[in-house]
Amino acid sequence: MGYAVKVTVLDKKLFPELEELYCRNPKSGKCPCYYKGDEFMFYRNDERDDFWHMGAGTLVKCGEPDEPGEVLDIPPSNAHCGTEGVPFCSEAWDSISRYIFAALQGGSIMHGWMADDRVMIACCNDGCRPVIFKIERLDEEN
Repeated sequence: MGYAVKVTVLDKKLFPELEELYCRNPKSGKCPCYYKGDEFMFYRNDERDDFWHMGAGTLVKCGEPDEPGEVLDIPPSNAHCGTEGVPFCSEAWDSISRYIFAALQGGSIMHGWMADDRVMIACCNDGCRPVIFKIERLDEEN
């Protein structure tokens, strides 16, 4: 049996009171790296190793902007995280990579905590504007 991992952006939050107090740009808004509804597929096999490449090239479905006119703003080229050559945001990757790695090995992501051991809900480390991710282990027949 092989394993793949699907990561979905469930939501993007903003805590404006914290943003005002602590961010360099106190009006920066929600995370500029992802859209709600983005889907990513991770594989780790003889052909690909998406984990080693921090999710670059894993975007399979682009979500929708939260607000009209919202544009992703990843310098220098306004690229979307997870497109070819563009890895995940480092804060998001630091938060969810352990769950992706466990699932790619066929392990339980969060045994005894989640209703389904193959699923984990996690968020990035940005306390002012976190992104909420759903991480799912997919069991594949070889």
